[in-house]
Amino acid sequence: MVSTLAHSYLHASGQGAAGAAKLAVSRKEAKYYLPRSFLFVPIALETLGAVAPCSPDFLTEVCRRLSAATGKVSNHLLSIRISS
Repeated sequence: MVSTLAHSYLHASGQGAAGAAKLAVSRKEAKYYLPRSFLFVPIALETLGAVAPCSPDFLTEVCRRLSAATGKVSNHLLSIRISS
């Protein structure tokens, strides 16, 4: 969760929607540098609603795989709508 009003993200928040989320993603990618054999998808959600561009697709895929693995469709997980 990224606070768009925090001093460390204020400049990015002023750059446009999801600015703070995009900055948070780049900071996490730099902090957790992993070999290419790992899949690392940071999920960044702003307190005022915006999300990083990579987050919705990743969360949708997680829900799809959970449903496929368990044979159960969770209305709660699959009905979450994230707008970017």
